[in-house]
Amino acid sequence: MREIPEELRSRPFTRAEAIAAGVSSRMLQGKRFVRVHAGVYRWVGLVMTQTRAIDAARLALPAGARTTGITRLQQLGLDYGPREPLHFVVEGDLHLVPAGVFLHRTVLMPPADDTCVDVAASFVAYCATARVIDAVKVGDWLLHRGHLDPYDLLVLAEREPWRDGAVEARWILQHLDAGARSVPESEMRILLGFSGLPEPEVNQPFDPTGALPYLLDLYYRLFRVGVEYEGSQHQQERAVYVGDIGRYADLRRAGVTYVQVTKELLGRPRSLIGTVYRELVAAGYEGPTPKLDADWLRVFSRVSAMPDLPRRSRRRTA
Repeated sequence: MREIPEELRSRPFTRAEAIAAGVSSRMLQGKRFVRVHAGVYRWVGLVMTQTRAIDAARLALPAGARTTGITRLQQLGLDYGPREPLHFVVEGDLHLVPAGVFLHRTVLMPPADDTCVDVAASFVAYCATARVIDAVKVGDWLLHRGHLDPYDLLVLAEREPWRDGAVEARWILQHLDAGARSVPESEMRILLGFSGLPEPEVNQPFDPTGALPYLLDLYYRLFRVGVEYEGSQHQQERAVYVGDIGRYADLRRAGVTYVQVTKELLGRPRSLIGTVYRELVAAGYEGPTPKLDADWLRVFSRVSAMPDLPRRSRRRTA
């Protein structure tokens, strides 16, 4: 049995590459290879990561295709959003689309390098169909890590307002906060904010003991109430668990009340908001009660459905 060339074991490849490496068309039809797309194959033992899936799709698409939207943002390390379909954009029209690919077509390619649309343009594309809560979580993540410059986003949206997602991205920008260090923090913040409760500070330092500044995920400074997301590392990593015990003891001694939010509580938004509201009331809050009505439910709607969204400018046609 003919040995499979090493260069074909580590990545997807085209039929032309296989033939150039000494693999015949008959061999490609055998059990040692898998057809990924038309004219694109992989060795049966190759594990298909998302990076390799992108590489395979790129081989099946025109040379000018570039990753965009959530796929491009996940290439930065974002662990959020659907992994499929893969999002690419091409300039002009293309009728044959590989399986597992969502192809955006444009009359003018947004700012990009040889393989990827830039971050601002990719976020614009994502906002075209994203829900408010998802766009906030992704946008916060990008801002906090320095991947997205709000100025670049505004310039693109104002220069090319005809692009899908341009008015949506401008609208969502007012709801983003670069202080959020994690996706769950952003989720808590936007759920509480849309309920009508006061706006909390996000990861702003404060010194409850006079000895060491602390960061709370969300902090209502006026009422000395904090909201902390307890990720799995708080239970599974001993050092984190022990550190939490001492930290929360310091907060209690300083008169700071805190709400510990688990994954399960975050999955019940109404319960989360009710819990935080009761702690605020106990601390002296006399403002309006949360309104978990149709306006609040818009956080789970697409950005494009927001009633105060500006009208989209006329699309570019040339």
